[in-house]
Amino acid sequence: MWLLSFLTIGCILGAVYGDDCIPRKFDEDSVVCVCNATYCDSVAIQVPEKGSFRSYTSTVSGQRLHREDGIFKTSMNNEIVLRLDLKKKYQTIHGFGGAFTDSAGLNINSLSEETQQKLMQTYFGRDGNRYNLGRVTIGGSDFSTRGYTLDDVPGDTTLSNFSLAPEDEIYKIPYMKRALTLNPKMRFFAASWTAPPWMKVNNQYTGLFGNLKLEFYQTYANYLIKFLEIYKQLGLPMWAMSLGNEPIDGFMPFVSINDMPWTPRQQAKWLVNNLGPALEQSTSQETLLLALDDQRYQLPWWIDIMYKTADVDKYISGIAIHWYADAITPSTLLDITHHKYPDKFILNTEASCTPLPWDPTPVRLGNWHRAELYIHDIIEDMNHWVTGWVDWNLALDKFGGPNWVNNPVDSPIIVQPETDEFFKQPLYYSIAHFSKFLPRGSTRIALSSHCEIKSVAFLTPNNEVVIVLYNRAKKNKTFSIMDPEEGGLNIEMVPRSMKTIIYKR
Repeated sequence: MWLLSFLTIGCILGAVYGDDCIPRKFDEDSVVCVCNATYCDSVAIQVPEKGSFRSYTSTVSGQRLHREDGIFKTSMNNEIVLRLDLKKKYQTIHGFGGAFTDSAGLNINSLSEETQQKLMQTYFGRDGNRYNLGRVTIGGSDFSTRGYTLDDVPGDTTLSNFSLAPEDEIYKIPYMKRALTLNPKMRFFAASWTAPPWMKVNNQYTGLFGNLKLEFYQTYANYLIKFLEIYKQLGLPMWAMSLGNEPIDGFMPFVSINDMPWTPRQQAKWLVNNLGPALEQSTSQETLLLALDDQRYQLPWWIDIMYKTADVDKYISGIAIHWYADAITPSTLLDITHHKYPDKFILNTEASCTPLPWDPTPVRLGNWHRAELYIHDIIEDMNHWVTGWVDWNLALDKFGGPNWVNNPVDSPIIVQPETDEFFKQPLYYSIAHFSKFLPRGSTRIALSSHCEIKSVAFLTPNNEVVIVLYNRAKKNKTFSIMDPEEGGLNIEMVPRSMKTIIYKR
C-alpha cells in the first residue's frame, strides 16, 4: 500500500509539475487550463544569457507557453528565412489588457477570496499576463444586469444627483485597485455607452436614433468630467477617455446594446465646443481623448470628417478601434490613417468572439480556432501601426454573461462558481504571447514576412528582441530568422501553433 501511494503521487507530480497547466478537455482540440483557490498555472519570463534565445510555444494539442532554449547559428539550412532589421523602427507599444465591466466584476466576485486572488494574479501579476491597460465603463453597458447611468434623475441639469452606482463600488473599483497593486504600471481608460436617457431624444438607454439633445451637450460633457474627477479622487485617474463607445450603433436596427448615436460632424462640434474646453478646466486635464472607439471600416473617413471642424486636432490624442469587423476590413486602412494622422496613436480597445448565426454558441470552452483568430489579428494589427490590444470582459460565466440585453460573448477566462474554479481559455494565451513579453515602451522593428507564417518583432526598453509567430498552416513549418548581428535562429513550428521568442541584444 505504501509503495502504491508513493507511485501514485509520483505519477501526479510527473504529469503536473512546476507551474504547468492543469488541462481539462471538452471536445476535440478543446482544452482549458483549470485554476482554483490553491493552484493556477503561471510562467515566469526569464531571458537567457546573450548568445542564446528562449521560445514559448502554445499548440492546439494543449501546450501552453511551453519553454525551450536554443542557440544562434552561423549557417541556416532552411529555404524560408525571415530577416530582422533593427534599424527600421515603427510604433511604440502602449500595452495590453481587458475591461472592468459590471459582469466581469460580478463573475470574479462569485468566487472565493483565494480564487479571486488567483484570477487577478493570472491577469495582472508578474508571472501572469502582466496586463497594463484596463478599460472602464462609465455607468452601465450591455454587460450589466440592468440599464443605468450615473444620474438617472430626469431634468437634473446641474447634476446634483450624480453619484457612483453600487456596481462601481462592488464590481469595478475594488478590482481596479487590486490590479493596480499587482501592477503599478496599470493605466485605465474610460468609455461611456450612453448619456442618461433624459438627455436623449428617445429617452431610453438603447434604441434607434437616441441622439443627445442639443440643449444637453454641455451637461453631458460635465457628466463625463464628474466621472473622471471622482475616480481620480479615489486613486484611479483615467489615462484616457474615448468620445463614446461605438457611436454608429444607434443608427443600426439590429443592435440592441446601450448606445447613443453620433455622426462624426456632430461629435467633433461637441468635442470642440463642450467636452474639450470642460476637460481643460477640470482637475483631469491630463486625461487623453480618443476618437472613434468603433470598427475599423470607419477609417479614415470618420476622422477625416471630424477634422473638417476647426480645432479638433487640439483635443484628440489617439484613435480607438474595435475588432469585430476586421475579417471584412483591410488592414491597409490602418496604414492610411496612420500616414494621414501620424501623431495620433491607434489603439484596439475592444475584442471578443461573438456568436454568429451559423455558430450561435457564445462560449466554446477550450476552442482553439477562436485563439487563432486572436493571434492572427493581433499580429496583423501590430504590423499596421496599432499600439496595443485590449480585450473585452475580464471574466464571464459559461453562458457568456450576464448581459441585460441578451448579447453574450466569449471571454479568455470563464468562471465556474459552483466548483470555485475558473478556466483559462486558449484566448487567454493568444494575448499572453504579447502581453507577458512586451512592456510599455517596446517598439516594433522590421521583420520580413511569409504567406503561411504570421510574424511581428519588437525591441523592448530592456534591449531585448521579442518575436511573435503563428503557423496557420496544417503542417509543420521549419524556417530561420536572421538577426544581422546575433546570427540565425532555426525554428520549427507544429501546425496551428503560436510561439514567442525572446533574447538579449
